[in-house]
Amino acid sequence: MKLPRVYPILDTESLEARGIGLEMAAAAMLEGGAGILQIRHKAHWGRDMFEAARAVARLCGGAGARLVVNDRADFAMLLKTGLHVGQDDLAPRDARMLLGPDALVGFSTHNAEQLREAAEEPVDYLAFGPVFPTASKRNPDPVAGVEALRRCRALVSKPLAAIGGITLANALDAFRAGADSVAVIAGMLPEAATARSLRERMEEWQQLATTV
Repeated sequence: MKLPRVYPILDTESLEARGIGLEMAAAAMLEGGAGILQIRHKAHWGRDMFEAARAVARLCGGAGARLVVNDRADFAMLLKTGLHVGQDDLAPRDARMLLGPDALVGFSTHNAEQLREAAEEPVDYLAFGPVFPTASKRNPDPVAGVEALRRCRALVSKPLAAIGGITLANALDAFRAGADSVAVIAGMLPEAATARSLRERMEEWQQLATTV
């Protein structure tokens, strides 16, 4: 598969802190050209959350974009979306058994050993990081750095997304180190978040991605 160069992650905790609704953020980023979105929700998946995710799935379908759910294979199955799992989540092989051969499945890695092992898993793409210091995770793994990303790029042939502390100021370093895509959380959210500013931020990211 060809992973979009910019991979926005809709972290519900970060969105809530800025007073942004999940559906509004998704719509704005899709209008700005996003080809993929991930819903990252670490709290309880109640009925309201599921309905919001279903609305985002409809928006992505209408825009021809891929939608990925973080961690939760059950909701990915219900929503008929892709799934992204981490080192402590459902094993990628088990996720693939549940979702079938056509679902988009991604897997997070944090060092060279994990990346080598992940190369043998039935996943479509891999994430590597945190490349830079990040505040989006409460207990982040040690910062890997750009040089580790550069070295690890040679270990796998699957699409590789850099993640962790990615901003407009440092994303080019990740691309130049070999990342096929950059997964962005906080760097996707302007301080004064409105539908317009979110769309414009997404457009900034799309423009930056075309320079490398």
